[in-house]
Amino acid sequence: MCGIVAAVARGNVVDLLIDGLKKLEYRGYDSAGLALLNPGLTRLRSCGRVADLAAQAEGLTATAGIAHTRWATHGEPSERNAHPHISGGLALVHNGIIENYAELKQGLAAKGYQFVTDTDTETIAHLIADKLKTTPELYTAVRLAAGDLVGAYAIAVLQESDGEQHVVVARNGAPLLLGLAEDGCYAASDASALLAVTRTMVYLEDGDIAELRVGGVRIQRPDGTAVERPSQLSTLSAAAVELGHYNHYMQKEIFEQPQALANTLELIGGAQTLSPQLFGAAAAQMLGDVASVTILACGTSYHAALVARYWIEQLAGIPCSAEIASEFRYRVSVPDRHKLVVAISQSGETADTLAALKHARSLGMGRTLAICNVPESALVRECALKFLTRAGPEIGVASTKAFTTQLAALFLLAATLAKQNGRLNQATEAGYLADLRHLPLALAQVLHLEPDIASWAQQFAGKHHALFLGRGHHYPIALEGALKLKEISYIHAEGYPAGELKHGPLALVDADMPVIAVAPNDTLLEKLKSNLQEVRARGGELYVFADADSAVAEQEGVHILRLPEHYGLLSPVLHVVAMQLLAYHVALVKGTDVDKPRNLAKSVTVE
Repeated sequence: MCGIVAAVARGNVVDLLIDGLKKLEYRGYDSAGLALLNPGLTRLRSCGRVADLAAQAEGLTATAGIAHTRWATHGEPSERNAHPHISGGLALVHNGIIENYAELKQGLAAKGYQFVTDTDTETIAHLIADKLKTTPELYTAVRLAAGDLVGAYAIAVLQESDGEQHVVVARNGAPLLLGLAEDGCYAASDASALLAVTRTMVYLEDGDIAELRVGGVRIQRPDGTAVERPSQLSTLSAAAVELGHYNHYMQKEIFEQPQALANTLELIGGAQTLSPQLFGAAAAQMLGDVASVTILACGTSYHAALVARYWIEQLAGIPCSAEIASEFRYRVSVPDRHKLVVAISQSGETADTLAALKHARSLGMGRTLAICNVPESALVRECALKFLTRAGPEIGVASTKAFTTQLAALFLLAATLAKQNGRLNQATEAGYLADLRHLPLALAQVLHLEPDIASWAQQFAGKHHALFLGRGHHYPIALEGALKLKEISYIHAEGYPAGELKHGPLALVDADMPVIAVAPNDTLLEKLKSNLQEVRARGGELYVFADADSAVAEQEGVHILRLPEHYGLLSPVLHVVAMQLLAYHVALVKGTDVDKPRNLAKSVTVE
């Protein structure tokens, strides 16, 4: 969940390292640091944001360096624990968790190495320094040290040397890629950090160790065998990760959702029918006799999975379970080779989701589908089938456009499975395709409600708790609305099925707890209206997101905001955007850091 940037070039790399860290700050912002060769080893660290580090680095020059922005795991956020860590004449930055660091630390301490931080990372630095006692080459020392590490890591190492400057990097279970340019070679956790200098990327595999020099790179496997990895031209542009005229990345990404949906659904733009080939060349065979579906995901992606459970069971008539990925591999589950395992992740590097997927495969469940926003990610490479959501880079920690594009992909999956099972007639199929094509425009209409939602947000500023209610496939939208509010405004919020009110949550309702309800004009509306009356009878203040034709009346203590149109099974996609806007504007009123909420980071690459 930390960010790494490394560079070896003919010119000054300091500005690139700082700019790269700013692009990666969404991955962690507890502290930041860099190490430079100019020509000796210089280290700068700051407890706080990258801007503080940039001020320290002003005027410095170097042609080789490594940099890091941290999300704390081992050891509190402090300058002492900030990366890079030093051992002798080498500096190291690390993303991930070393599970056997205590054992390694004990052995290194017995050899006389002094530990001055609380991190697991310092152990790696001393371990490599120890290997350098028996091999003169940093490249070999890193490879040998990596063989002793248990856990997930991406590392970059810089060493004082009288020879040609170089940086050595390695990865296992944490993202790391290389960037190639005429003037040098680079490495980063994310392509966005390198777009200012190159779009030519090399994606390392788990176990790869690479050496970067101005003239090129060399890559080895753990046994020392040389390998070549293909270079790819990144589809990202530098403009895609710029803030533009928006105040926050979250706001920008909320308003990018119509285009993100249009891009994601481009494959069905002119189609008359749904094809399993949407999910890969082997999809027709793999989806043909699927007996059940299990969806693995975390956080917001898990809420998308919960919506999909309703869609898949209703449309395809197939049992579907949504599993929290971090729990799945730690319980005994029943393997089924006819089960489709769907793994969802915005980044494709979410550690818990990758581990759950590998566990499912180890049980013999080889029908795997990745729904992901990053084509080069580990998740996409691990799965037999894939669907790329094409949301573009998402920088704000609170996910928005990744969620709505995941929902679009999952609805396509549900409808495709329905067709494979003979449960989708031609007229219904044509209707679904038309609804999907119209979805970006329908979502754009919801965005016009921003001023009204901003007005509501003023009422939440002094609140400490909130309750979100939904029924059916809008219950997960209540969960997602609560998650967004708690993530960025720090108001404690919980989502519940509205029918569960009388089974406990109703005890919490009073005039000081706002209750937000999702009220689409569907078959459960009358049931929901009864639940809302239960809230009003206890003095609760209601904020209801209703459809234009929902017969929910505004009255004292009941505030109604009507979405432009009812959208049937795809209604969750529209209602969640209103929830996103509410959370965003409440956070603005409270003055919290919208894009970088405390204690959270965007890409969860550690367990």
